[in-house]
Amino acid sequence: MGQPSKPVTSQFQSTGGEPRLFASGYTLPFFLVTALFLFWGIPSSMNDILIKQFMKSFEITRFKAGLIQSAYYMGYFLLSMPAALIMRKYSYKAGLVIGLLLYSLGTFLFWPAAMVRQYWFFLLALFIVASGASFLETGANPFIAVLGDPRTSERRLNFSQAFNPVGAVTGVLVGTVFIFSGIELNSSQMVALKAAGEYNAYLQHETMRVVRPYLVIGSLIFVWALLIMRTKFPKIAEEAQAEAEREKGRFMDLFHHRHFVLGVLAQFLYVGAQVGTWSYFIQYVQDYTHQPEKVAGFFLTGTLVAFGVGRFSATYLMKYLAPGKLMGLYGIANCVLVGIGVLMPGWVGVIALFLTSFFMSLMFPTIFALGIKELGPNTKLGGSLMVMSIIGGAVFPPIEGLIYGATHSMAIAMGLLFFCYAFITHYGFAGCKVLARQA
Repeated sequence: MGQPSKPVTSQFQSTGGEPRLFASGYTLPFFLVTALFLFWGIPSSMNDILIKQFMKSFEITRFKAGLIQSAYYMGYFLLSMPAALIMRKYSYKAGLVIGLLLYSLGTFLFWPAAMVRQYWFFLLALFIVASGASFLETGANPFIAVLGDPRTSERRLNFSQAFNPVGAVTGVLVGTVFIFSGIELNSSQMVALKAAGEYNAYLQHETMRVVRPYLVIGSLIFVWALLIMRTKFPKIAEEAQAEAEREKGRFMDLFHHRHFVLGVLAQFLYVGAQVGTWSYFIQYVQDYTHQPEKVAGFFLTGTLVAFGVGRFSATYLMKYLAPGKLMGLYGIANCVLVGIGVLMPGWVGVIALFLTSFFMSLMFPTIFALGIKELGPNTKLGGSLMVMSIIGGAVFPPIEGLIYGATHSMAIAMGLLFFCYAFITHYGFAGCKVLARQA
């Protein structure tokens, strides 16, 4: 249809002044892909609700409930590389459609899982949801990062990533309102229900409350897959270069880029810190302020709002301050706030941990954008390893659960996060500077 279009990166280069964030000619693909950042934020934040809900409906420990995050982020770890290989062979668009279909399938499996009331079935469903989300993140992050002038890649990715906390807030609100029943039985009430033969019905009712929200989400995701299938996507410069040179990149070349290797480790620790904070934030609030589950759920919603505000504001601040330096300053702030949360459990600690979401907000997209710069035809493989590093979200919650089991202190368990932010601070100030010497 007419002359073949040039790779989109060349269309973003500015002849003078500040480069544009993205080209107006590709507004629809940019919108459809940016929406994905919102969509995968929904189930990841709803996991924090499921941890509390399944502790009640399945009568399990905090350690076993933490396996929700392990099952979820294992999907990222195992499917990210296959996702990259599929997109390298075909296109970003193909990978995104596959991801949306997997995501939708996983949400639909919540219905049979609830009907048979098997915890492992829910873990399988979450694994499939995350497998789909891994395709979305593996494709969407580098697609947005390279969809324009390299000088604005961090700002562009932070802008798209700013919609992720909108999804996270939506997920927690949906979970708090539609999954939490507000019924928290004490020991005497449990005994009374068991004596009346109604306790199992209560547990089944609590389990079934998770079904409807996931079915609605799955239906929306399926419709979005159809929209992307029918939309023409631009060919980015990296894909055009790979076709012209028949160069698909080599995996081992990635390890010659120090900024990339350190970025993968920083991303592993960041996701571990993020998930480790939000997974047990409700428990922290309830342990030290004795608020009911719905109130604690709204506190979690509030901290996710702070996360969103932080990400949008970071996009603006990066116009004046280098992304790595800004991330380093935010890392220092979170080291201090986590320390307060550990040493001063109670309302002061709650407020401190609440504020960590604001300062962690820029970390994922900034680490991602800095880490994949100058990778050339290895960008998709590098992006997949960045997404695989999300396995940190599977590792940290169970460890925190074990620490809690040994100390009976959620505050001490949160101390694990300090070391994550300390390394991220180092990466922001020093680790990513290798990139400047390679440019």
